[in-house]
Amino acid sequence: MTRPSASSFRAHLRSPDDPRIAGISELDAYSFVDRVLAHPVRAQLFDGWLQRYRETEFEGITTDGQCIPDLFALADHGAPVVAAQAAALQLLSIVDPPQRAALCHRIDARQWRAWMNPELYLNRFGLRLDEVPAPVQQAVLDVLRASLSAAGYERTRTLMRINHFLGELVNAPRILNEFSYNFNLFGTPSRSEPWGWNFYGHHVCLNCLMLGGQMVVTPVFMGAEPNCIDTGPHAGLTAFTDEESLGLALMQSLPAQQQRRAQLYRLKRDPRMPPGRIAIGDELHLAGAFQDNRVIPYEGVCAADWSSALQRQLLALMESYLRYLPAEPLRARMAEIERHLANTHFCWIGGFEEDSPFYYRIQSPVLIIEFDHHAGVFLGNAEPEKFHVHTLVRTPNGNDYGMALVRQHCELQQQVLRDACLHQAPDGGHHRHT
Repeated sequence: MTRPSASSFRAHLRSPDDPRIAGISELDAYSFVDRVLAHPVRAQLFDGWLQRYRETEFEGITTDGQCIPDLFALADHGAPVVAAQAAALQLLSIVDPPQRAALCHRIDARQWRAWMNPELYLNRFGLRLDEVPAPVQQAVLDVLRASLSAAGYERTRTLMRINHFLGELVNAPRILNEFSYNFNLFGTPSRSEPWGWNFYGHHVCLNCLMLGGQMVVTPVFMGAEPNCIDTGPHAGLTAFTDEESLGLALMQSLPAQQQRRAQLYRLKRDPRMPPGRIAIGDELHLAGAFQDNRVIPYEGVCAADWSSALQRQLLALMESYLRYLPAEPLRARMAEIERHLANTHFCWIGGFEEDSPFYYRIQSPVLIIEFDHHAGVFLGNAEPEKFHVHTLVRTPNGNDYGMALVRQHCELQQQVLRDACLHQAPDGGHHRHT
């Protein structure tokens, strides 16, 4: 079959009087919230999300409700902590006191988990880039640039520009634009103590924890509607070609028996699916926003018995999602992933012809990746199409947001203090050791 053109999204542009976008040019990010929440089904969805955010404490995604212990260890992976710290301190030096108060949070603040993909400005934390002066915008981008790889930074900027393009397509520039994103800092930027940042908005949600020479950059949500720009100054920008093509190639390369086991459902929206498997907002994603503690059992096939060639394909696919990491942290992350290759599972929903929309998930004790073709939100396609893509990367078993490492660091510091107290005499002197 012939693969559809990336610009096939233009066949699904809504008319200006379509109820989904009629009058949207008159709205901003705040009034758009009121309009969306007037719809009872959507209001119920977002109320449930926010209740989960307010009332649950972070534990981590698991397969059975219990985090596997001792998966993650403190180490020096050559993370760019010096450059990232300098960029964060520069940002702090130029914001005014109210901006600083909005920007800064404790390292264990709940606001880590406030990110969400839908363009619905409910969680109003940190600095919103389209509401701050250009120097502050640039300083925020400099933190991202200093923390991520060059490819990761460019991917982020591409998705921000596609978001702006979408705003132009539907005439909603005050809702969907290049800078309709929020940025928060957690902890005090340091070369040795844990700190981090998050950046979230429509189709770009990044969470980055720095701890000495180590970094964790999950959860990461990236998406695009459409997945390309075909006019204007950024014409030619595309996103998710590798994640789509490498995933499809892997599924097509599996032996027939493995394909049958991997394919959970033949149709992307299969009538055999249980109620709730297709979720409003998430479509087929299981590990999206406010799902930090979800139980997600393994499904599909395990890579343990695959040929070495198939395992290499799988590793290349996983690495394509992690290119936002700088070189040394990427090597460390891939080594961690490879150690668990024998317990890595792959599942698929939908067809696997060239023009088929599909979903796939890769899951191990240390990684979850999801890829999903979506129906239209601002565009009008009622069924999933290949020009609307959502992706997710998670670190299960308690290390999203780097929290497993933060806990270890705090426990180590507490042990150092306990040891110091044990060696101190009651009169303030020190015991003499012989």
